[in-house]
Amino acid sequence: MMQELPIHAVLSELLGALRAAPNAVLVAPPGAGKTTAVAPALLAEPWCDGQILLLSPRRLAARAAAERMAALAGEPVGRTIGYATRLDAKQSAATRVLVLTEGIFRNRVLADPELAGISAVLFDEVHERSLDSDFGLALARDAQALRPDLRLVAMSATLDGARFARLLGDAPVIESAGRAHPLDLRHIGRANEQRIEDAMAAAIRRALAEEPGGCLAFLPGVAEIERTVERLDRLPADVVLHRLHGSLDPAEQRAAIAPAAAGTRKLVLATSIAETSLTLDGVRIVVDSGLARRARYDRAAGITRLVTERASQAAVTQRAGRAARQAPGVAYRLWEEAATAGLPRFDPPEILEADLSALLLDCALWGVTDPATLAWLDPPPAAAVAEARSRLMTLGALDGDGRPTTHGRAIQRLPLPPRLAHMLVAAGARGFATLAGEVAALLSERGLGGSDADLDTRLQRWRRERGPRAEAARGLARRWAAMVSIRHPGERRDPEPGTSPPAALDSGVRRDDDQGSVAACVALAFPDRVSRRRGGDGADWVSIGGRGFRLDPAAPLARAQWLAVAEAQGAAAGARILSTAAIEEADVLALFADRVETRRSVRFDPATRGVQAVRERRLGAIRLASGPDDAANPAAIAAALVEGVRAHGPALLDWPDTTRALRARAAFAAAHGFDTADLSDEALLARLEDWLPPLVAGRRRLEQIPADALHQAILALIDWPQQRLLDRIAPTHFESAAGSRHPIDYEGDGAPAVELRPQTLFGRADHPMLADGRVPLLLRLTSPAGRPIQTTRDLPGFWSGSWAAVAREMRGRYPRHPWPDDPAAADPTLRTKKAAARGRA
Repeated sequence: MMQELPIHAVLSELLGALRAAPNAVLVAPPGAGKTTAVAPALLAEPWCDGQILLLSPRRLAARAAAERMAALAGEPVGRTIGYATRLDAKQSAATRVLVLTEGIFRNRVLADPELAGISAVLFDEVHERSLDSDFGLALARDAQALRPDLRLVAMSATLDGARFARLLGDAPVIESAGRAHPLDLRHIGRANEQRIEDAMAAAIRRALAEEPGGCLAFLPGVAEIERTVERLDRLPADVVLHRLHGSLDPAEQRAAIAPAAAGTRKLVLATSIAETSLTLDGVRIVVDSGLARRARYDRAAGITRLVTERASQAAVTQRAGRAARQAPGVAYRLWEEAATAGLPRFDPPEILEADLSALLLDCALWGVTDPATLAWLDPPPAAAVAEARSRLMTLGALDGDGRPTTHGRAIQRLPLPPRLAHMLVAAGARGFATLAGEVAALLSERGLGGSDADLDTRLQRWRRERGPRAEAARGLARRWAAMVSIRHPGERRDPEPGTSPPAALDSGVRRDDDQGSVAACVALAFPDRVSRRRGGDGADWVSIGGRGFRLDPAAPLARAQWLAVAEAQGAAAGARILSTAAIEEADVLALFADRVETRRSVRFDPATRGVQAVRERRLGAIRLASGPDDAANPAAIAAALVEGVRAHGPALLDWPDTTRALRARAAFAAAHGFDTADLSDEALLARLEDWLPPLVAGRRRLEQIPADALHQAILALIDWPQQRLLDRIAPTHFESAAGSRHPIDYEGDGAPAVELRPQTLFGRADHPMLADGRVPLLLRLTSPAGRPIQTTRDLPGFWSGSWAAVAREMRGRYPRHPWPDDPAAADPTLRTKKAAARGRA
């Protein structure tokens, strides 16, 4: 006799809504019975002459729901009610209700857009917002354009039905009240320094001692479950401990959710897999760590990382509710009550954080190049779509217009993510599809062959395993291999057990000799992650894609030179390698021969002021070999020299004194308002192409430029009128009345300045001026021996002032030279007194 459930109170309303319109939204809290009661109730409806598909977010939940409905109907599963998951399926020609995972439905609707023979699709637990669920709902809405009679029902455990109602064309929302068993929430907290497994073990012992009934404990992952199990030795004799997570054998999962044997209490340590869809008979206690492990896609690194974080308010509410599904219950929470308000309200939709490669390829096969044109609750982010499109183009799955290529159609027909599907197709073409199928299974099913980072080791262990899950995975690997090893034109793909057969990848039969290696398979799937050791201890690795990875230097694989990395976790700059296989360099070069590039590069070295020409072979970011390039392009060398000066400034050049003086004169003229050529560093860099390239042609170092050529190149930047103007306002020399020429210093202290003997200025009553009389020339007067005597910018003042003292002193030291009392009236001369007298005679 069927148990009366809260959902039964609203079933008639739901049936009436679906008779009047094709879509409806059902909101029912956990334990109301929506998963097991709705689909069978639809079978007798006049519009239901085909099959009903019930979509479940998890394989465990799908199998459990089908088994529960079949038991209620008094039938074995696989007759009227069946299920289909990736590893397992039970159905027959008589199956009217088929429970299947969301990924299988996505593949089914892509293979058959009209969903022929399907009367209704029920989306269970839509509030979890998985990517497959959102996408399946979008495709189903599109399919209704071809099948207006197709019924769609979105079933949610949270009060967000209004958004789904709008998505389904303003569909009616039917709400079920659910059961109202009392639930006692006890917030027991956890010390910050206490490890989660220690706190959970203590809380579980306390709960079992204080409360009757079975206990369900939520931990973030398998590792935490196992560490908690280690701390739960010597439990009471009537307590039977079970684990519950996705990597267990089906038999172990069934044992965890089955009622406890008479006289025993069940303790189930579970991941978030037990939050929804499942009812665990006899559970009256929940112990919640408050943590969840979620997959976050690092778009920059192209890596999906598992992140342990606080669970959302919606999740902890769902968890606590497991204790009160069948009777009053209690939930122990390892955080303070006030902290609940600080938890995020909901888990973010997967579509906002996931790798969208598979979604984009599926959309392309659906005929949609822009996923945003489909009906979404939350549209996929444009940046994520662009990143996925780039990856699919790299794999050869999409063309430049976003349409699927032949290879893209081939990999889309496989029930695998694009990278693994690409690996399988490529391995099939090379003759080792069987091995590739096994590697795909290893990377798809957690826990096969253990958790060793070495995939070769895991494969050997898995091949020796004889459990039901291991056998099912082997069967799955064989099916995948067969899909690319033997192909027939016109076939449609069989993405999962219980659906249609595979579509053709091409025609003909391929022999599978298993001549490949695990590493070769991984390299085909993740070519950007193939890595070479870059440190002596094997801790640091650099990948073809440029990302850095880290490996425990104590691991045996740390001695390898090359690794094909499949999975990594952590920051993009140094993600920790989780699964990998050693690969030989020869195999890497054979697999990616078309990607190996020979690059010639010239680099300017400011230390030597020269160019280094290098010839190197590269595979992506990995340099395979390098050496001097004796045949480097002279034009490239010259260009590198020019760019070196542009980057590091004209000071790198060996400027001759004449050019330094020229630039100083130009700066002096500009500083005093004259429109002459600008020869500053900034101006020379701005006109670099006008003067430097001819100087560096045929040379490898800046020091090889001839000084005279450099000076002439800079002088050529000044036109003739500007040169004449510059000569007038900033002459190179001072010409004395005595006939001597003295260079003018425009760079030193006190510039402009000139050094000369006072005798050359005799007879002069005015001071020498520059810049059309605006700037006095600093006179540095010296003795006949060249020693400094005096500096002045006022020659008349000097003659009338301190000259007398200077002359008295100089007469004693240099009596052979003239030191007149009135220099302004004397004749300028460079001769001694005796020489001057001979000249007059």
